[in-house]
Amino acid sequence: MPQPRITIIGGGLAGCEAAWQIARHGVPVVLCEMKPERFSPAHHSADLAELVCSNSLRGAGLQNAVGCLKEELRRCGSLTMAAADATAVAAGGALAVDRDAFSACITESIAQHPLIELKHGEIDTIPAEGTVIIATGPLTSEKLSAAIAQLTGDDKLYFYDAIAPIIEADSIDLDIAWRASRYGKGGDDYLNCPFSAEQYATFIQALLAAETVPYHNFEKGQHFEGCLPIEVMAARGVQTLAYGPMKPVGLPDPRTGRIPAAVLQLRPEDRDGRLYNMVGFQTKLTHPEQKRLFRTIPGLEQAVFARLGSMHRNTFINAPTCLNPHQQLLSDPRLFFAGQITGVEGYVESAASGFLAGISAARRALDQQLLLPPATTAFGALITHLTTSDPEHFQPANVTYGLFPPLDDRRRKRAERRLAQAERALTDVAIWWAQLTKDLI
Repeated sequence: MPQPRITIIGGGLAGCEAAWQIARHGVPVVLCEMKPERFSPAHHSADLAELVCSNSLRGAGLQNAVGCLKEELRRCGSLTMAAADATAVAAGGALAVDRDAFSACITESIAQHPLIELKHGEIDTIPAEGTVIIATGPLTSEKLSAAIAQLTGDDKLYFYDAIAPIIEADSIDLDIAWRASRYGKGGDDYLNCPFSAEQYATFIQALLAAETVPYHNFEKGQHFEGCLPIEVMAARGVQTLAYGPMKPVGLPDPRTGRIPAAVLQLRPEDRDGRLYNMVGFQTKLTHPEQKRLFRTIPGLEQAVFARLGSMHRNTFINAPTCLNPHQQLLSDPRLFFAGQITGVEGYVESAASGFLAGISAARRALDQQLLLPPATTAFGALITHLTTSDPEHFQPANVTYGLFPPLDDRRRKRAERRLAQAERALTDVAIWWAQLTKDLI
């Protein structure tokens, strides 16, 4: 009896990686890509897996979580990593590729695989039967977005990505910042960075002079009033932020007993308090400007940023409310999501999401047990982000060591801790992969 085919919608990094892993399991797959019949405003090449924003896959070393993720993918037979290694260009401590050669390499691999059928043309409805992986990326078409919204609920699908920076907890100066919630309500959940009147005025002046990222030609310079960039708010008046996300009311500084002129609140981003979100600090400042300016904030002079802020057009679902740990839709398990539409950020993270979704979809088709990657791995860190984040504040994120379970030994220096986390991850991913490959063709 012929094996039922799995349908993948979207030929980006996630879709191609998912197709490759499914085919490795001996399951036929149809990969649907709308190019070259139709292009999104950001895409120009007819090849699959087009790299739109940059040719960099970021840090290559294990001291970066994305480096650990790349190594996990590499050791588990990732198509993305094979193509990246084959087309790499010199980029110091980063892994960068010749983007045209990279996409051509993946396109050729997909096109030549006997179990992968490549279909061109726009898909505007979700197939009513069979296993389907939706990997349409951050610029999902309007018609397909509407179909996804019907499945998830309109309030679970987002079209504009307002991201505030995230800071590693152990880089925050607790001699300056203090723990408290406004008016003492809700426990000591927040960290608070106080500004004097002079510090606040200096910060606003520097913020207004800072360099911002220009809009892409497919983005409109319009923002929802509820999520304005901080520089836009500051331009409306010096005290706008002090009456908005930086309002100090209900937050007396315990060392002085007085209310500061302004306060930046930091909200826990994870259950273990290893990461903190800069509340209300979505921004279009360039990354160098964010690092420079935000390190002038009292208590953040030595801040290590796990993620920097951004605002751009992005379609993604509220994964913690919609997906299970296998990236299956809770309301219809035959549907998987993969890539940036799930709420992962970055090329490598998108490929990893597709890798995991492809394996789970293939094993489901083969009536094999679905096996989650260990939480101690970079794969597991992505699943942690998608399934345990606060749904009220869910935003796309890159993989960081802050999403990994902490080590028992916390006395090590940061670099040593990260390498130890990477070593643990690679050991555990090898055990997990050995379990999976017992059934792999």
